[in-house]
Amino acid sequence: MLVGRKYRLAFTPGQVEMAEEFGNICRAVWNTGLEQRREYRRRGAWVGYVQQAREVAEAKVEHSWLKAAPSHILQQTLRDLDKACRRHGTFRVRWKSKQRWQPSFRFPDPRHLSIERLGRKRARVRLPKFGWVTFRWSRSLGGAVKSATVTRDGKHWYVSFLVEDGVKAPAVSLERGRRGVDRGVVTLAATSDGQFLDRSFVSPGEAARYRRLQQQLARTRKGSERRRACRAKMRVIMRRVRDRRQDFHAQSARQIVDGNALVVLEDLNTAAMTAATRGSVAEPGVRVRQKSGLNRAILDKGWHSFELAVRNRARRTGATVRTVNPAHTSTTCPVCGHVHPDNRKSQARFVCTACGHKEHADTVGAKNTLARGHAGHRAWRPRRQPVREAPTSVKPQGINAPTAQVGIPLTSVGGGSPSPSVET
Repeated sequence: MLVGRKYRLAFTPGQVEMAEEFGNICRAVWNTGLEQRREYRRRGAWVGYVQQAREVAEAKVEHSWLKAAPSHILQQTLRDLDKACRRHGTFRVRWKSKQRWQPSFRFPDPRHLSIERLGRKRARVRLPKFGWVTFRWSRSLGGAVKSATVTRDGKHWYVSFLVEDGVKAPAVSLERGRRGVDRGVVTLAATSDGQFLDRSFVSPGEAARYRRLQQQLARTRKGSERRRACRAKMRVIMRRVRDRRQDFHAQSARQIVDGNALVVLEDLNTAAMTAATRGSVAEPGVRVRQKSGLNRAILDKGWHSFELAVRNRARRTGATVRTVNPAHTSTTCPVCGHVHPDNRKSQARFVCTACGHKEHADTVGAKNTLARGHAGHRAWRPRRQPVREAPTSVKPQGINAPTAQVGIPLTSVGGGSPSPSVET
């Protein structure tokens, strides 16, 4: 199984300048290659990786600055561009802006990499053209290195090794359990068995300081040193928030996936759901401030990052993650199947207008999500993994999960807010 190992590098000043130069060259190759692909598409033609890699090799004769970077990191940049264009479309791939892009480049050949342990907390890696670079040994590699990626986050540089640890996902059985998950803006995740996972990622003091920095940033001139210093302070706060969010997602994913063979999530298009609604001068948007607040709440919870954490954990346990259409999952009664908007009285309160069933609305959404993900799969089995067949319930919810009561206490990982209350 391929896993990642990330360490902080201790570059010398000369190595920092070299890394910045390599990053800028890779950014230029990406942007030039993307523009070339768009021009070809406008003429109804197509250019692929092989032709672009050959043209980059020919361009080194005329442009000496391309010779500074190793050839294989430029080739890897073109491979990443080719993969992005094939997956998302040529005109949907973004440019790499000099102001916003953090330098990053990959060494894909493990034969060019050498790693040595220097002590309990120190090690070093030999990178092409860099020589030996010391890094903090925070954990063991645990396998054979396949590639190395150097990135910058703020003022620190990191190296990420892709490692083959030789561990295979175990065979699982449907009898282990199944779980549906409902993602929200008040509570990050609610499961079909009545569990709630949530916490805040920014402290009140950090929020107040970040707001002051935003006000200070608005009074600075573009390109000035004060503006650059202000943005650096803002990145420090956001880096802490991002680290807390990723850590909580990993803990929550482990809690949700472990012990289950099937995990069902809603198929949410986060990018489209958080799109701006400002509109234009001729056609202004409607309720723009409310939509902006909703977008910030969705992005603060990190729905997409949470789904990635769940899928990553499922690789280790052998569980399968499925996504289903989220339409009407929170307004459908899990007992009688009645669908009506009035079933959901408030954000947290669900009362069926047909049978009178009462439950937390997020739990109802998780149960219906699980039912859609498991319905009609009597002999469902993970791909390339032997399992024992388990019968599927004929009930609408598709699982004999314990019935959650109104006002379920909130389960928090690593701290959080109190339980959401529900009126009876």
